[in-house]
Amino acid sequence: MKTPQLPELPIFHTIAEAAAELGQPAYVIGGYVRDLALERASKDIDVVTVGDGIALAQAVGARLPGRGRVTVFKNFGTAMLPTKEAGEIEFVGARKESYRADSRKPDVEAGTLEEDLARRDFTINALGLSLNPESFGELVDRYEGMKDLASKTIRTPLGPDITFSDDPLRMMRAVRFAAQLGFDIEPDTFDAIIRNKDRIKIVSQERITVELNKIIESPTPSYGFKLLFQTGLLHLIFPKMALLHGVEKVGTHAHKDNFYHTLQVLDNVANAGGDLWLRWAAVLHDIAKPATKRYDQRVGWTFHGHEDKGARWVPGIFAELKLPQGEEMRMVQKLVKLHLRPIALVKETVTDSAVRRLLFEAGEDVDRLMLLCRADITSKDHTRKERYLRNFGQVEEKLKEVEEKDHLRSFRPVITGEIIMETFGLKPSRQVGELKEALMEAILEGTIKNEMAEALAFLLQQGAARGLAPASETAAEIPVTQLPPQL
Repeated sequence: MKTPQLPELPIFHTIAEAAAELGQPAYVIGGYVRDLALERASKDIDVVTVGDGIALAQAVGARLPGRGRVTVFKNFGTAMLPTKEAGEIEFVGARKESYRADSRKPDVEAGTLEEDLARRDFTINALGLSLNPESFGELVDRYEGMKDLASKTIRTPLGPDITFSDDPLRMMRAVRFAAQLGFDIEPDTFDAIIRNKDRIKIVSQERITVELNKIIESPTPSYGFKLLFQTGLLHLIFPKMALLHGVEKVGTHAHKDNFYHTLQVLDNVANAGGDLWLRWAAVLHDIAKPATKRYDQRVGWTFHGHEDKGARWVPGIFAELKLPQGEEMRMVQKLVKLHLRPIALVKETVTDSAVRRLLFEAGEDVDRLMLLCRADITSKDHTRKERYLRNFGQVEEKLKEVEEKDHLRSFRPVITGEIIMETFGLKPSRQVGELKEALMEAILEGTIKNEMAEALAFLLQQGAARGLAPASETAAEIPVTQLPPQL
């Protein structure tokens, strides 16, 4: 592992000059130094000074062309300075912290560099690079962080029980860094998470969810979820997912472990480049299986309706986890509800009608749905899996063919509820809904085209069957002969 080197950026020399003038030793600390060592991209630069961080930020800003605009956060004792060459740089004075048992918000006071490094979450984040003239660019590594980077180990600078009891969110961060970097959590650190897991209850849901999303967005998210499960954190922060774990057996009938199946689907989606919300759809696609599990002596274990129940659960799960309640949630809910539909098409003759319905219901999310469904094919029987994937490819081709012909992604019937009411002189009622549904069914079945004359002729026919007469002469003049002969 190479010793990290400060990039040749003038801003670091400017900070060094300002710090020397103020008589305040300064260092680049934390994730930026870690990522330099790992040769990873990093945009967050934290500068710690043994003294007044806000004063240093203002002194640096005064030296920049046009005098850099410093944003001060007095309550936190920090300041932010945007720079063209290095993005935003945060300045803070070195500090030490003490915690109360019922809070993760510390009492903070000025401290030494050693005290500041000791309060860091992990050794790999307790690295520094000097910005002082006499030692510019030299590595500060009090807790063997470089050794842990080389061995790919997550370890706390102080005793892990102290670290996690003081700030329980660090337990989530340990799992998150392990998942993002592909590191192992050191055994004593791992055991301390298990011992202190209940302390996570004092952390706000918003903070927990930020870390959970980063785990989901990691290269192999299943690794992070396995760690959450093994430490017991998952049972506390997301119990519905923990319930997926386990296999029940009656005689020769056993179902697959839905927890590990879900993680395989999640990894498949991640490998295919799925974004955060498609990954959440993977996490939740089978979430209701434990609640719908039934044993049938003839067929074994069943999970009938788990897709519908899971979709109904999605808004509540998003609310509990403080996830967005808008378009993202509705998209995930839709994918959970529809995730069995394309796979069901594989098992039967693929009709235009079935494909039209799927395209209509999935709308603009049909590509996401197909990616999720392809990821959901995880059989250990390679022959069966290959057969499913071949058939699934045929369904995808059929979707493209029907979409090119009927343009159903953004499908809207030409006859709206307002036209139905005007045609028959109706007010909003069940009859209007029934007529609208009949029109929709006819279009999706391919009985009529989604064109005004043909759709209106069909509407008049349906109205006549219900004893409804046209309210205007214009509507009455539409000839029924415009309907296809099968009607």
